[in-house]
Amino acid sequence: MKAVASAALGSTTTFLPTRSPGRSAWLLLTLATLTSTLTGPGQTIGVSVFIDHFVADLGLSRSGVSRAYLIGTLAGAAALPAIGRTIDRLGVRPAQLAIGVLFAAALVNMSLVDGFAWLAVGFVGIRLLGQSALSLVSAVTVAISFERNRGAAIGLFSTISGALMALIPLGLAIIIDRVGWRSAWLVTAVVVGVAVPAIAWFGLRGVGAAAPESSPAGSQGGAGYERAEAVRTAQFWMLVTVSSTAAMLGTALNFHQIDLLGDAGLSSTAAAALFVPQVLGSTVASLGVGFLTDRVGSRYLPAAGAAMLAIAQALAAIAAPGAIVIVYAVTLGAMGGGLRTTTAALLPSWFGTAQLGSIQGALTLFSVGASALGPVVLAEAEHRLGGYSPAVLVLGVLPLAAMVVALVPAANRSPGPRTSNPTAISRR
Repeated sequence: MKAVASAALGSTTTFLPTRSPGRSAWLLLTLATLTSTLTGPGQTIGVSVFIDHFVADLGLSRSGVSRAYLIGTLAGAAALPAIGRTIDRLGVRPAQLAIGVLFAAALVNMSLVDGFAWLAVGFVGIRLLGQSALSLVSAVTVAISFERNRGAAIGLFSTISGALMALIPLGLAIIIDRVGWRSAWLVTAVVVGVAVPAIAWFGLRGVGAAAPESSPAGSQGGAGYERAEAVRTAQFWMLVTVSSTAAMLGTALNFHQIDLLGDAGLSSTAAAALFVPQVLGSTVASLGVGFLTDRVGSRYLPAAGAAMLAIAQALAAIAAPGAIVIVYAVTLGAMGGGLRTTTAALLPSWFGTAQLGSIQGALTLFSVGASALGPVVLAEAEHRLGGYSPAVLVLGVLPLAAMVVALVPAANRSPGPRTSNPTAISRR
């Protein structure tokens, strides 16, 4: 791959988002999958294990902990564009080195939290550096390491990292039982602080390295949209619409799953068990979509994902014990896994890798923000409409609208070759 410009607007430094000689793209995929898995302590799935301990030991209500978590999530999302620019400017290797050290420090801070304000600051740290920064640099590493079979690679990345991350809560629960919740944060800090920088230092040599000064920034050909250009395209805003809708409603359904399915007649245990077929649906969809993007194309995949979300909403409205709730769980999981892979594959395909971190960071800003609002929106709708069934049916209008946006012809074709004229792109 030819050299591409760095993310710093106006910068003339050029970076090579390619693997060094002898570095297998599949090895880089493996390393990125491991670092993505290590974001677990900063993800909802990992933090959930500590919630009861925060409530019991910090003198906070469950709603107070939730508010602190909302602050942390929104603050982490707001920083994503800046994180993306930093990754593009520095390259993935030095960026991951810095993120690994800072994330470990944030995990140490979580072992010291005392009260609402400190907990909110702690959540800002682990959501910003784990859920946002380390996830982003891992995804960018995969995207810039593959020119062929990128869709399949991203599908494998999403599937395997998601499966490994599902083990994080169990591991954390065992550690907490043995050493207590504060020491458990210290254990995660040691693991992250050693593993993430080591992977960057020894495994990512030459990936995203600076090119010689003589390399012209314009030599990237069609591989480099600037973020300012990308956000002026219909394609970018179509992806924002679909991914944000999926993040908001998918998170809302998962957050309220026990209560929602309890109203449908399922026990708490049965409702929790439905996360298993959901993971299965996500796994199959991620692999399948990765295969399709490489061999068939991706024109209708965002619309298909929005349609699956609308179907999941309808199934949630009529959920009852039996096969229907299993179909619901598989559909919801397939929607999430499929759309994540679709979006990750389309960004480098449409906009190139020159400022992929910046562009993906801007897109993720919207989806993470939407995911933070989702549980509140569904809870309010349930309260006002008198139940989950009418609430999810009314909110089902949103994925249908997103599907229509995804089917607009201008949003379904490649933005075309890179140009330095943003106005020209916006008219495509």
